[in-house]
Amino acid sequence: MKVRLVFSLVFTLLLLLTAFRAKPDGVEDVGFSYIQNYTKAIYQAGNQNWSIVKDRSGVVYYGNSKGLLAYDGNSWQLYPMPNKLIVRSVAADNKSRVYVGGFGEFGYWSNNTEGKFSYTSLTAKLPVSERPNDEIWKIYVEDNRVIFQSFGSIFIYQDGKIKVVQASEPFLFLHKAGDRYFAEVLSKGLFELQGDSLLYVRNSQKLGHTGVLSVLPFKQDKFLVGTAKNGLFVFDGNDFTPWLNEASKFLKTYQLNNGALIGAHHFAFGTILNGIVILDENGKLVHKVNKSTGLQNNTVLNLYTEDGQNLWVGLDNGIDRIEINSPLYFYFDKTGAFGTVYSSIVHNGKIYLGTNQGLFYSSWSAGNAYLSHTLDFKIIEGSQGQVWDLSLMDGELLCGHNEGTFRVEGDRLEKISGVNGGWTIKKLQSDPGWLIQGTYTGLVFYRKDKNGQWAFSHKVQGFGEPSRNVEQDNLGNIWVSHAYKGLYKLNLSNDLKSVTATISYDSSHGLPGNYKLHISRLYNELVFSSESGFYVYEPLNNRFGPYRQLNKKLGSLASSKRIIRATDKSYWFIYEGKAALVNLGNPEKPVIHAHPFNILGGRMVQDYESISRISATNFLISIDDGFVIYNTAAKNLQSATRPSVLIRKVENTTDTIKLMSENGSQSRLAQLPYRQNNLRFVFALPYYRQAKVEFQFFLEGYSNQWAAWSNSTQKEFTNLAPGDYRFLVRARINDEATTGITAYNFSVLPPWYATWWAYLIYAVMAVLLALLLRKLYYKKLQQDKERIQQKLEEEKQEHLRQEALLNEQKIVKLRNEQLRAELAGKSRELASTALHIVCKNELLQNISNEVNTLQDANGNRLPAKKLRKIQSIITEGMSDQHDWDIFEHSFNEANENYFMKLKEGHPELTPNDLKLCAYLRMNMSSKEIASLLNITVKSVELRRYRLRKKLNMEHDKNLVEFFMEL
Repeated sequence: MKVRLVFSLVFTLLLLLTAFRAKPDGVEDVGFSYIQNYTKAIYQAGNQNWSIVKDRSGVVYYGNSKGLLAYDGNSWQLYPMPNKLIVRSVAADNKSRVYVGGFGEFGYWSNNTEGKFSYTSLTAKLPVSERPNDEIWKIYVEDNRVIFQSFGSIFIYQDGKIKVVQASEPFLFLHKAGDRYFAEVLSKGLFELQGDSLLYVRNSQKLGHTGVLSVLPFKQDKFLVGTAKNGLFVFDGNDFTPWLNEASKFLKTYQLNNGALIGAHHFAFGTILNGIVILDENGKLVHKVNKSTGLQNNTVLNLYTEDGQNLWVGLDNGIDRIEINSPLYFYFDKTGAFGTVYSSIVHNGKIYLGTNQGLFYSSWSAGNAYLSHTLDFKIIEGSQGQVWDLSLMDGELLCGHNEGTFRVEGDRLEKISGVNGGWTIKKLQSDPGWLIQGTYTGLVFYRKDKNGQWAFSHKVQGFGEPSRNVEQDNLGNIWVSHAYKGLYKLNLSNDLKSVTATISYDSSHGLPGNYKLHISRLYNELVFSSESGFYVYEPLNNRFGPYRQLNKKLGSLASSKRIIRATDKSYWFIYEGKAALVNLGNPEKPVIHAHPFNILGGRMVQDYESISRISATNFLISIDDGFVIYNTAAKNLQSATRPSVLIRKVENTTDTIKLMSENGSQSRLAQLPYRQNNLRFVFALPYYRQAKVEFQFFLEGYSNQWAAWSNSTQKEFTNLAPGDYRFLVRARINDEATTGITAYNFSVLPPWYATWWAYLIYAVMAVLLALLLRKLYYKKLQQDKERIQQKLEEEKQEHLRQEALLNEQKIVKLRNEQLRAELAGKSRELASTALHIVCKNELLQNISNEVNTLQDANGNRLPAKKLRKIQSIITEGMSDQHDWDIFEHSFNEANENYFMKLKEGHPELTPNDLKLCAYLRMNMSSKEIASLLNITVKSVELRRYRLRKKLNMEHDKNLVEFFMEL
């Protein structure tokens, strides 16, 4: 949350200069560091804030014109009232109830069983005739009762019932002082509420009937009564006497409106017209705070003191918080009268400010306790221009100026050097009788004149570089840092008038760079600072090396760009526009005080930070538009105030943001559905001081260790697994004070399929499934048995089939062998038949030949007729068709219907051709074929030729092979 910080123009010299002195009552003076403004744009509610209270958890509530406004130190929350009523009064009890009152309505806000902050009206407990018809202006909470007050009635809520106390005339306001209640009845005087009765307070007419607006406990059992226009009175129990104080006229003029007790001995009074005044118990004016000094508005509607640390101010427009007892006290030039402050110092009863506009001064008296009201800075004539340095040398105040160097004497200047740009001046380490000064154009020396005053001596010759930072080491060398060129080491002549040797050092000599190097003195030794840490010069090798021991012990302060001596053992370290005070009394364990100065971040003049010691316990720090006093003796209230972390919101962020709890309180364990398992925790620490606050969280059941410290005020967890969780959060203040642990317990429910009833269903289903599986198992077992029997039967049948097949194969084999035997027999038979036919034909041929030679007994040839008859018989025997049929039958049996296949392939073949083909397949010779065909061998050859042509055979193809392959 971005909060605009406005620092108050409030400063009291005596409270600063005498804070270290013992008081008779042992109480320190009150001081204020700054006013923090909360505007309407910040808290997003109405302008007017009528009342303020802090509950037991640390949340501050405001009666706002838009409703009940809450602030937890991190964020603001507005709770509108029924009918959008203005909340005029607010109070809190120890039961986490916040009581509110408005027009015709009063009740309380509290957390319901769901952790939601909700409103409960109490007016319904009253009869209609007794219900308020005006504003409820005051609420006070006691252990066993709550008192609500309007102008017409007082309502006492106790044991669930409401008792009404009415006056004959309207009340003004009811005030609680200690354990007593007072209220003014208009035109009659002051009354005291005792029980449920109003009793007149004697002599209260002396108050003047202008309105009693404040009653506060005073010393020795007395009361301090504040009136609107007649000022303050002391009531001793019997009589009223005016209280003489330094703000009496102020309060009468600007109309006192309310009051608050600060601590035990200081009183704050708010006015209608001019802000706040602070008085001590002796009537001394301590502070005035109004719009010109930091308040947003001069009309103070309410004052509330919170734990002695903050004074909350409810304004007609906004809310302000004023810190109490801070060690830092500010003075700001809000009008721009003197500009940016580069240096400041207190000397001879005056405070001097060196700025970009000149040298300004104002009276500064240790005997004036309320100097902040009378500080009036004026410019010293002739000082117009840039003032770089103010240094006190042996009682003389020297001013380094853009136009030279001046001696400051009261409210006038005396010029002692015309060398422009006196950046820094200090005593020479080797001879304190000399002052060495760094200027725009080199080095200048000063020496005391015959009158014992510092006077210009000479300018060093041989070196003309800008010298804003100058130091002398223990060997007498002069070191100068240049803004952009690194470092120079100078050797001066014995008379200090000229440079005899110059050595330039840059990054090539071990330095981290050439820019923004600064020279400081620590433990009487030179230390060279840079953004990379501190370095030291190593003369033996003429190089620079890191100052590891110091860097390690200082941590982040090792990047400090400057070191300013505070005391013998303490030093100011300047880093990142802020300051830290480090006690180096024990070099092994430096004590660092940084957090009180975080507020100075960005306020100190960059590269020209100035801190001077003005008393044993006070330091004056220059800032952009004024100065700050740091009081080392101021009481630190941090250790006594460690509020617990508040879990302000628990939200379910799964689909849309759904608020589960507004304060982390739990009357029962929070449970999240499985599909709504995304949570966001928003937390805050109700610590209302300027401090570094960090948080650390740990989700038990999710992680094994605490997360790292962070300034984040919320943490979101997504997709949480089912289970029980415990969210823990704690905070620490300024890296030191750790608060207690705040816890929030919740669980993520399992999905429906992982609930107990789901598991019960699963169990029933498992039993049913087991029974089903058992049944299926036995069924499968029977099926397997049947399948095995079937398989055995099939295997048996297969075995039988295989045996049958083997037998069949054997039979086939035997049959084939038989067929082959038969075929062989047929072939032999065919060959025998063919041979028989050939033999027969040869025989008949021989017979025919012999017949032709036959003669009768006379030796004559037989008659031709008889020969022809014999020849005809022989011829008929040689060409007998019966022989061919027998041959053909045997041939077909031996050659598987050879003639049929041959005829199918060659239908043009004649029967004689078929005969020839058969004889050729049998590989018969032409002579045998001729005998079978009863033709000549030549005719056989001729037929063979013709057959070859019919078969379209190639010339080189063997005819016998052709038929044998067919």
